[in-house]
Amino acid sequence: MLSPYARESFPYSIECKNTERVNIWKAYAQASANAGDYEPLLIIKRNNHKPLAIVDAEHFTNRCFYVKL
Repeated sequence: MLSPYARESFPYSIECKNTERVNIWKAYAQASANAGDYEPLLIIKRNNHKPLAIVDAEHFTNRCFYVKL
C-alpha cells in the first residue's frame, strides 16, 4: 500500500513475470485487468537477461514529453 503522495508520484500497478517464456500480450492483459484506476506496468525477467518494463506506448510518450509549467 502506498501513501497518497507516493501513489500520486508513481501511478502504476505493477505485474511481474519471471519466466523463460512469456506471452507478453496475455501478461499485459492480466496487468491491465488488475490495474484498477492506475496505469499497468509489466516487468518481465528471464535468466541471464536484464528485466524489461512494458507500458502502453501512448502513456509512455505522454509521460516523457510532459512539461510542468
